Amino acid sequence: MGVSQGLGDRTWLRRLGWATLLANMGIVLTGGAVRLTGSGLGCPTWPRCHGSSFTPHGALDAHSVIEFGNRTLTFVLTAIAIATFVSAWRSGRAELRRLALWLGLSVPAQAVLGGITVLTDLNPWVVAFHLLFSMAIISLAVLYLWRIDHPHSDPALPPRLGALAWATYAAGWLVLALGTVVTGSGPHAGDATAPRNGLDPLQLSQAHADAVFLFVGLSLGLLLALRGFGAPAVVVRAAAVLVAVELGQGLIGFVQYVTDLPIVLVEFHLLGATLVAATLTWVLLQVRAAVFPR
Repeated sequence: MGVSQGLGDRTWLRRLGWATLLANMGIVLTGGAVRLTGSGLGCPTWPRCHGSSFTPHGALDAHSVIEFGNRTLTFVLTAIAIATFVSAWRSGRAELRRLALWLGLSVPAQAVLGGITVLTDLNPWVVAFHLLFSMAIISLAVLYLWRIDHPHSDPALPPRLGALAWATYAAGWLVLALGTVVTGSGPHAGDATAPRNGLDPLQLSQAHADAVFLFVGLSLGLLLALRGFGAPAVVVRAAAVLVAVELGQGLIGFVQYVTDLPIVLVEFHLLGATLVAATLTWVLLQVRAAVFPR
């Protein structure tokens, strides 16, 4: 009975961990849809939608429905976060409880940050931080999933390899951060009257591309170094997947740039950013926990 109960608990830990990860990736995409359809001020105030109403009735249009739909997903995230925390609490594992608590607290924090973006009329710097915060939550959700099956992951890797792994991780976040700034200088403001950050889109795009080349180069170097150090196959595969995700993301980014940022491609590029954040974190965790031949 005890063994089967334990297996059942771990199964639910994984299921809810995946639900947390996918839900947070999903809300990034719905937030992107709000921005790309110009619905960022479809509900012009917060926490209410229109005047004294929390719903868009009485002022119903496509923009209101899209923005209100994105807001209501917060309740889905809240339900998943509560279930995740309950399962973590029942596991009796302090680290999982702590991570689940942070994931749970991120939901109201992100909701308030989303409200601030509305109240500041979609200030591009606030919007950029709103997206980066979502990426950080995705990274935290990956860590939670990892810790379910790896409660003790003491680093035992060669120092230079560890430095390379961390440099790759930092370069990935530099790319994500510059991507949000590029968006803040471009046409997809989230509303026809929303301000831009005033920076040169061409120069920012070049800086973003340079960061991407650095990121891909470091990732390829990490992949080759892992093979050279005799890393376990699962770790090498994880690094290879990261490179593949980066190349796919880079291709989408290039095509969307030369085709004047069509909405569909920008949304796929946003999906790619969530995959980069998740895969990048997974690779770092894999590398740090790997056992290398002496």
